[in-house]
Amino acid sequence: MDSDPRRHLGQLGETLACEHLARRGFEILERNYRTRWGELDIVAFDGQALVFCEVKTRRAPGGSGGGPLEAVHGRKRVRLRKMAGRWLIDRRRRPYAAELRFDAIGVTFDAAGRLLELEHVERAF
Repeated sequence: MDSDPRRHLGQLGETLACEHLARRGFEILERNYRTRWGELDIVAFDGQALVFCEVKTRRAPGGSGGGPLEAVHGRKRVRLRKMAGRWLIDRRRRPYAAELRFDAIGVTFDAAGRLLELEHVERAF
């Protein structure tokens, strides 16, 4: 059992993101695909687009502070593209997609662990 509260929070955020995508008609093809550059959180398909989705989960800051999506910066985007390329090479038996897309989902909880916001940005980069 994992006792790291940050990891637990991240897993909860990814689960909520998957549920959100499923409600929007996406099929979740894979979660937590590991590569040498890191981990792809979610790979999903909606019948047209193959979506590589980065999920960032945070607790709401006490004062003013940035949201979870601010963590998807330039270096992270480069790594996500590399990881997506590796997934495409490794997963030859995948659905045909007319579009490849990178989305970001930010999940914010309050200090008591209640969901405050789930923000889905399509074509985030």
